[in-house]
Amino acid sequence: MSLEACAASVEAGDPDRFAATMATPAAARAALWPLYAANLEIARAPWAAREPLVAEMRLQWWIDTLEELAAGQDRPGHAVTEALAPALRADPGLAPLLTGLAEARRHDCRAEPFPNARAFDAYLDATSGNLMWAAARALGAPERCEATVRDFAWGAGLAQWFRAAPELEARGRIPFTDGRP
Repeated sequence: MSLEACAASVEAGDPDRFAATMATPAAARAALWPLYAANLEIARAPWAAREPLVAEMRLQWWIDTLEELAAGQDRPGHAVTEALAPALRADPGLAPLLTGLAEARRHDCRAEPFPNARAFDAYLDATSGNLMWAAARALGAPERCEATVRDFAWGAGLAQWFRAAPELEARGRIPFTDGRP
């Protein structure tokens, strides 16, 4: 997938992130579009099948693919992985972040609530936190900034979760830890 196609995917699937990325220099956009397009693909995987096992298989495909790309193997034929591969090879720390994001999305395959607030916090950190830290790394953020980036990402992820709660409820999910729809 070309960067233009990744950008179009992000524009259609995550307009807020698209607008924020458009405010960055062109070189930054080139680093961000593949990450954000991959995030959309991974986030959609649990919702692409009615059966949790099939949804988990889609996530496992992403986990395996990310690990293979980071190891230098190619996955031709998939537009997002082709655009993402150079970034994963350039920074060995990106693949574990995206793999952790995909692992956390396994929760989205099931209709159960989070067992407790700690599990919900971990989910927000692994999804929103990993993505934002991956983006910051791709833009050259130093390691000392990770905690600050993750704190901001947690708040942004929580806001997104509240925005998504009505849709989650409509799809039969229980978005809050107390089991309330």
